[in-house]
Amino acid sequence: MKGLNNTRFILLHPSSLPTTKPSATSVASPPPSPIISSHHRLWLLLFLSLFTLASLLTLLSTASNHSQPLSFSPTLATEATRLPSHIFDTLLHYASLVNSSTHMPEPDMLAIASVLRRRAPCNMLVFGLGAESPLWRALNHGGRTVFLDENSYYAEYMEGQHPGLETYDVSYTTQVRDLHDLLASARESRNSDCRPVQNLLFSECRLALNDLPNQLYDVNWDVILVDGPRGYSSKSPGRMAAIFTASVLARSAKRDGTTDIMVHDYDREVERVCSEEFLCLENFREETGTPYLAHYVINGGNAARRDTFCSNVKTEEEVEVEV
Repeated sequence: MKGLNNTRFILLHPSSLPTTKPSATSVASPPPSPIISSHHRLWLLLFLSLFTLASLLTLLSTASNHSQPLSFSPTLATEATRLPSHIFDTLLHYASLVNSSTHMPEPDMLAIASVLRRRAPCNMLVFGLGAESPLWRALNHGGRTVFLDENSYYAEYMEGQHPGLETYDVSYTTQVRDLHDLLASARESRNSDCRPVQNLLFSECRLALNDLPNQLYDVNWDVILVDGPRGYSSKSPGRMAAIFTASVLARSAKRDGTTDIMVHDYDREVERVCSEEFLCLENFREETGTPYLAHYVINGGNAARRDTFCSNVKTEEEVEVEV
């Protein structure tokens, strides 16, 4: 082959290679000191022990944090957690374009969004699941949004459609046709079972929802929207218990401040009468711009009234004085 004709090969045998004998003056390196090796092993053992302990503590902390949802703390609210205004407006714009009988009217939606724009990120409690539920959760980005619904199957369906949506089913024992009987019972017990400030978990009031997940009673709710349960027929559960419970949760907050409570379908008797009874006209705000949504602002903590819901209602002691 071309390029290999003039090639010469040189083969070297190991015996022909020069060898170097160790010098008489050279000294062999001493073996590692057993003391130094033992010292290194101790440091390695200590490092592994600390690493194992740190891993165990991290695992326990993670398991504890995921055992139940955490409430949002207003002191942690920053511009980093708040939804940017342009995204807020875009979500609201596209939601308002949906034309369906199952959706909330645009003026009502905008009125609720205006409260969230001011309070979010926050702790928001919503009675009732609907087409707007994902919107409320999105507008409250960085906060906690909890939904309560009477239909456990629908709650499960919504969780499947919107992963991360926090929903709980609740049982109602009331009916719309029992409105006036329930109001009379609450008035008779307003200094005991149906008082404005109490732990609803142990309440015996007929209007109190005392079977919610325990941790929900300890949350300081910033915004509460009453848009459920059903109330369009005499045998429907009605929103008497939802409005009463919302009022007590707001007044029983363990922090000083206010809770914005909004009641949808305010044009109906149950919603209007129960709101005036437990949320009170003195706390009513008129800026919603829609007759179907009422907005109340309730004081909690040390500023909460504890003897009666509304200031224009006379207590038993005041009645005895007049007699």
